[in-house]
Amino acid sequence: MKNLLLYAKKYKKEFILAVICIEAETIFELLIPMVMADIIDVGVATGDKPYILMKGIQMVIFAVISLVLGHACARYTALCGNGIGAEIRKAEFQKMQTYSFANTDRFSTPSLVTRLTSDITTIQNSITNGMRPGFRSPVMMITAMVVSFYLNPRLAMVFYLAAPILAIILFFIIKNVRPLYSRMQGAIDLVNRIIQENLVAIRVVKAYVRGDHEVQKFHEVNSNLQNTSERSFSLASLNMPAMQFVMYGTILSILWFGGNMVIGGSMKVGALTSFLSYVLQVLNSLMMFSNVFLLFTRSLTSWKRISEVIDEEPVINDSRAKDLTIEKGGICFDHVFFKYKETAREYVLSDISFEIKPGQTVGIIGQTGAAKSTLVHLIPRLYEATSGNIYIDGHPIYEYTQDHLRDSIAMVLQKNILFSGTVRENLLWGKEDATEEELEQACRIACVDEFLDRLDAGYDTELGQGGVNVSGGQKQRLCIARAILKSPKVLILDDSTSALDTATEAKIQEGLAKTLPDTTKIIISQRITSIMHADQIIILDDGKVNAIGIHEELLNSNEIYRDIYESQQKGGREGL
Repeated sequence: MKNLLLYAKKYKKEFILAVICIEAETIFELLIPMVMADIIDVGVATGDKPYILMKGIQMVIFAVISLVLGHACARYTALCGNGIGAEIRKAEFQKMQTYSFANTDRFSTPSLVTRLTSDITTIQNSITNGMRPGFRSPVMMITAMVVSFYLNPRLAMVFYLAAPILAIILFFIIKNVRPLYSRMQGAIDLVNRIIQENLVAIRVVKAYVRGDHEVQKFHEVNSNLQNTSERSFSLASLNMPAMQFVMYGTILSILWFGGNMVIGGSMKVGALTSFLSYVLQVLNSLMMFSNVFLLFTRSLTSWKRISEVIDEEPVINDSRAKDLTIEKGGICFDHVFFKYKETAREYVLSDISFEIKPGQTVGIIGQTGAAKSTLVHLIPRLYEATSGNIYIDGHPIYEYTQDHLRDSIAMVLQKNILFSGTVRENLLWGKEDATEEELEQACRIACVDEFLDRLDAGYDTELGQGGVNVSGGQKQRLCIARAILKSPKVLILDDSTSALDTATEAKIQEGLAKTLPDTTKIIISQRITSIMHADQIIILDDGKVNAIGIHEELLNSNEIYRDIYESQQKGGREGL
């Protein structure tokens, strides 16, 4: 709760005004039954019409003031609740941006989406809908009970019977409903996961005619969410009938005992009417307060899930960073070991050692699962090496700030990512203030100019989410152009030309060599033709460096390289 209140600081003014309006509205509403008692016991009893009219006008004024205060209260609670929700959402999203890949691996993407949307909405609604009854009911209950004891202490003793019964019922409901709320949010995670997987892989689903299978998977998780939600809300809904049972039982008791007092002359009819009004207010206050407890219980479950995201400490930080800049881009791996989890039995990368001189072009090849992509992810510290060191320009990479390190390295990932927006907006991710000439040059090197004219609006063509309206090869070329715009010290191409023909790939590599001669280039590829002209070639096998050399040396001395070369040559001849 202490951490949650930190996000309310910005809306302290709205919070205080909302509380003032709530309490003032409550006071004016509590005055109305007292005025009504005076009308009956004094005005009606004596037939004093002016007194009745005066008190009636007083009641109307109190009611209008309560109405105005209620409207102000609704406005300020909405501002407060939605504002706090926005602050939490912003803080959670900002924290997620500091995560390394290791951090994001601990949470599934659908779960993070739920924690960023549904869970925050739950807290937001709890504040918006819970502030008024939460601050109103205690004041109303205490005031109404004091007045009730003032009117008739003997009759007010009925509260001592009703209050413990209500407390026991509320405790039982909250104790059982809280774990169900946690399960319900977890069920929402599962539903989001199935929806996301289906939408991302919709082409595969259609191609394999697996629509019915996906529908069945969704039906299972949807039914699980339905059943969990039904159990949660069915148990929570017991609050209302239980409260009403106690409330009506209390009213009947008061009417019975109070009626006998009126008949016996020890109590007036107006006092009994006023007493009943205050009793109803006390019981309604208890009912409202119990609903606030249920809202609070659910919001605590959501806040716990949000706190797990906010309290997650980034695995990679700049605690050892110095004021250094990357000047040349030389890279050295010194006995580097890596595994994704500390508890894992085996290393993904084992004893990796090699050196890349500034401006060199290095190819990395190996069979599927050799950990080629994992290796290059360690260079910009997307993952942290488990042991050993990686050096750039003679300094360990942890001595550079993450922002500078990653700004000096351009990566074209194996899975090409484009964002919703225009072609120009996607390219400007490489350099926000790039000129038209720089855009044209980058597009020319990456061979984007070959298809740019065919797009509807050139640079201003809108790309769908993930670039769905361009082909795989066009997407790869756009990503390469975006990387070129950075003018990086290190350029990493992670199998980023797999969808291109060899002629286009050769043209791009020739353009990179001419335009970025001083940039260190690392090319991961499954095709030997993509890396055969590199200054050195690194062969990875099962997470270990098998051999390092140039094309001719490896072809003569390395069995793995020769097997890959011969299989590709054979495949090429058969294709002809």
